Amino acid sequence: MDMFADLAFYLVAIVIAVAILASAVKILREYERGVVFTLGRFTGVKGPGLILLIPYVQQMIRVDLRTRVLDVPSQDVISHDNVSVRVSAVIYFRVIDPEKSTIQVEDFMMATSQLAQTTLRSVLGKHDLDEMLAERDRLNSDIQEILDAQTDAWGIKVATVEIKHVDINESMIRAIARQAEAERERRAKVINAEGEQQAAAKLLEAAEILAKQPEAMQLRYLSTLNVIASEKTSTILFPFPMELGNLMAIKPK
Repeated sequence: MDMFADLAFYLVAIVIAVAILASAVKILREYERGVVFTLGRFTGVKGPGLILLIPYVQQMIRVDLRTRVLDVPSQDVISHDNVSVRVSAVIYFRVIDPEKSTIQVEDFMMATSQLAQTTLRSVLGKHDLDEMLAERDRLNSDIQEILDAQTDAWGIKVATVEIKHVDINESMIRAIARQAEAERERRAKVINAEGEQQAAAKLLEAAEILAKQPEAMQLRYLSTLNVIASEKTSTILFPFPMELGNLMAIKPK
């Protein structure tokens, strides 16, 4: 019986030793850091590699430094021109200061998500619908700068913000389509009017040249006859002398 008791004692001692060793030895990957607390007080950031802790005296919290992707749920936004839209976005960020991300905020993922939602509504609400649709790069940059400045106290670096979808209700889509069609018609009319204006100016210029040089008018007349004669037609054309037309235009006294 004593032998079995001694064996049980040794087994228990081995188990306790293994448990103590397991709690004392930690291995951190290249993208991980360990925030170490000694008796509840912050004592440093360690890693990567092999980390030795004093069992039951020191505790360590692992922090992942890799870039994280956060989907911002669709938010109801009222644009500056009073159009109701639903906007969703995605945020890319990472921890750059493990100490701040552990001590300064309880859950930096939740805090960043909530801050991103309120910032998205605040920034987009200052712009018109046309700007939301046409100037996404500028809006992305504005949101990223605001988020990055506010999350700096948490040890968070917001690298990129991308607006994914701007959903508009059906009635507004029809209104935008009518507006686009009216704009195209307006541009077509302007282009047509500009063409008529340019053509009239060229005709006036040509008339002035022909008036100064009557021989040019005769050459133009002959060129026109040549074009008509080359066409397949049964009509016979006889040139009308320009001089005869001038004589007939003279009224007798």
